[in-house]
Amino acid sequence: MDNKTYFLLIASLWMNLSFSQVGIGTTDPKTTLQVNGTPTNTALADGIKAPVLSLTQLEAKGASYGNDQDGAIVFINDVSNSSTLPETAGVTSRGHYYYDATSNLWKVMNGDSSSSGGTSSTTYTVGDFAHGGIVFWVDESENHGLVVAKEDQSLALRWNAGTNGFTQANGNGLLAGKSNTSIIIASHVAIGDDGSTNAARTCNELEVVQGGNNYGDWYLPSISELKLIYDKRSFINPTATNNGGTALDESANANYWSSTETSDTNAEYQRFDNGEDNDGNKDQQFIVRAVRAF
Repeated sequence: MDNKTYFLLIASLWMNLSFSQVGIGTTDPKTTLQVNGTPTNTALADGIKAPVLSLTQLEAKGASYGNDQDGAIVFINDVSNSSTLPETAGVTSRGHYYYDATSNLWKVMNGDSSSSGGTSSTTYTVGDFAHGGIVFWVDESENHGLVVAKEDQSLALRWNAGTNGFTQANGNGLLAGKSNTSIIIASHVAIGDDGSTNAARTCNELEVVQGGNNYGDWYLPSISELKLIYDKRSFINPTATNNGGTALDESANANYWSSTETSDTNAEYQRFDNGEDNDGNKDQQFIVRAVRAF
């Protein structure tokens, strides 16, 4: 084949590709771009992955987006530093965002299309870093759930306030820890409070600043919430350490207090070395990590 014939062939192939539909995983695409996966091959991960950036990295590229980038999609994986630009004010949590050139705003893919770039329908998954902590449970809507703090609030705190007594904080299940915490603090005023801190009070007084927001409504988790944290620790720990926190303690005799009371002298705690939950005397010094609802 001479050079002239070769270049004519290349030009012909280029023109066919330029004016035809493109297929990946298919030889017969039906749209401008069609991507077919391999669902029967369990060794391959199917999907289309958007560019992954932190909010800070996206803002550094802010001047690069204009009319030609209208509709561009990215995935934001870190919002620990709050927005500093008007166009990214709506980027408040992990998720997919698209650039709206008309309004010069980044908007959440599943949110509304108002000019404020609102995120009223933002969904969450376990392991997300959002709302002051790390998501370990979401409800059916995936808009609301529970987060656990990214670090322990104490490595050794007692459950009581200096005097044992039945507080009636025996709630269990999801969200029960919030009411338990309020009951514990109020009851200790009557039972006896020596002024030193304890597990429930430490959680109640916690304040966390994330993404420019101050979260102060933390509580000591119920035993069911604590068990769920233990079950989801493989999702929680990497997110915690990647965002300046610490992994849950899984060393021998690593015990975390719950807010669920079992008697006037005992409350439940979760062992993170083997997953067991036990009763412990309220005077014992155990680890504390707070949670909050969003």
